[in-house]
Amino acid sequence: MQLSLLDRARTRAGEPDAAALTGTVARAAHAEQLGYDRFWVAEHHGVPGVAGSAPAVLLAAIAGRTTTVRLGSAGVMLPHHQPLVVAEQFATLDALAPGRVDLGLGRSPGFTAPVRRALRSTEENDFAADLAELRAYLTGSAEITAYPRPTSPVPMYVLATGQGLQVAAELGLPVVVGGPLLGVAGDPEPGLAALAGYRRDYRPSEQAPEPRVAISLDVLVADTTAEATDLLLPEAWAMAQARTTGAFPPLEAVADIRARTLSPRQAQYVDQTAAAAIAGTPAQVASRLTELLERTAAAELVASSSTHDRAALAASDAALAGLLGHQRADR
Repeated sequence: MQLSLLDRARTRAGEPDAAALTGTVARAAHAEQLGYDRFWVAEHHGVPGVAGSAPAVLLAAIAGRTTTVRLGSAGVMLPHHQPLVVAEQFATLDALAPGRVDLGLGRSPGFTAPVRRALRSTEENDFAADLAELRAYLTGSAEITAYPRPTSPVPMYVLATGQGLQVAAELGLPVVVGGPLLGVAGDPEPGLAALAGYRRDYRPSEQAPEPRVAISLDVLVADTTAEATDLLLPEAWAMAQARTTGAFPPLEAVADIRARTLSPRQAQYVDQTAAAAIAGTPAQVASRLTELLERTAAAELVASSSTHDRAALAASDAALAGLLGHQRADR
């Protein structure tokens, strides 16, 4: 099983947005030192809590600070871009970091209505057709040639919901699955059925002869359960604010959140976000991950963790790498 990190360049209260980006680059370099297989970045627009709006640009900066770890987008939101432009951007990245670049693609329309208008988002996009067109540019089989020409096609991944799994199966593309589909905090059966359908209906492609599933969720490791709960709190509080106010804010310090009086609804959302994550001591995390990985037969774990304290996050990254590194060595 491969082990990866997904970093959304989360902003912190009281810090300039630029600190989120430099923090992401530093985290990627640390991930390489720890032996992570891949480092993913995401695309969000008009979200005050996220500075990661330009995956190709951020990955170029990370490529300049790393030499071995694979670099991926999780993902580029294809409805916001012309397939040719995406192909050119990632072919350029591949030329700068040969053989290390992966292109994950999603279909999110945008966080709010003003953002969707600014992105010129419509419901007319054909995600499957855009994926096929993009792959044709990357493989050199399109009507026109995308430059620079990759020495080998940049691997493509689909960030999949139920419908996305069907599209990926039809096109023969690997998937990254997260959130409710994993059933971490609820009924796992619908997600397992969707994954079984993806594997059953998979049409082999030259890039990916076999179906491949990566699972993505928050995973945080600490010395004690209480410390792990604190690591989860900043992201859980941000999600609670997003659901009650409509704004997804920067991460706040744990002490500042503890000093607040949360409404019953906010407390409920905090608990829901925490339940959908895997956090605890090394033994607790190992047990839950083993069950999840066996249930999903995933080939890759993508830890999409974030917290306010960068040093604590770095320690969690190191603990997770050590934990799964030992498991992989045992196998």
